[in-house]
Amino acid sequence: MNKRISSFHVGVAAEAFVAAQFARCGYDVSVQYGANQPEYDLVVVKNDQLMKVSVKGSQDGQWGLTQGFKKGASYHEAIDKWLEKHHNRTVFALVQFKGVTLNEAPRLYIAFPSEIAGIMKSSANKRGDTILYENKVWGAKAVGYGTVDKIPDFWKFSPERIEEIFEHI
Repeated sequence: MNKRISSFHVGVAAEAFVAAQFARCGYDVSVQYGANQPEYDLVVVKNDQLMKVSVKGSQDGQWGLTQGFKKGASYHEAIDKWLEKHHNRTVFALVQFKGVTLNEAPRLYIAFPSEIAGIMKSSANKRGDTILYENKVWGAKAVGYGTVDKIPDFWKFSPERIEEIFEHI
């Protein structure tokens, strides 16, 4: 997508894509309409199991998740505070629109908050960061020089990943 859109529109589009993909995989989906719902945006149902899904959309290759917890805290402490806010049964669906044209689907990932926290703590050569990066190569002047922060391939949205998540809820 070439034109940047508002964060509100990114959020609405992200929720719609995630709901549609779960439905395409044969799951029942209940949507809480409106951005910034408490704890979760969607409920996905498999038989009698429920999965609460918090959707985060992005159009710049990264998701800012813990900035609100950084004041007076180290990166790792901010990540821990963020993690404490999320129920262990809530799952994050990360939607990336960067480099995606209008006739293409965005890249989707699914992860538990604890998995996200682990990746964020290892970011920038283990210093940590307030941002989860889809794929960042740290430059020569950065504290994370020589490292690459990347979403794990196994987080990619797939029927297999969904089943794996349901097994751990």
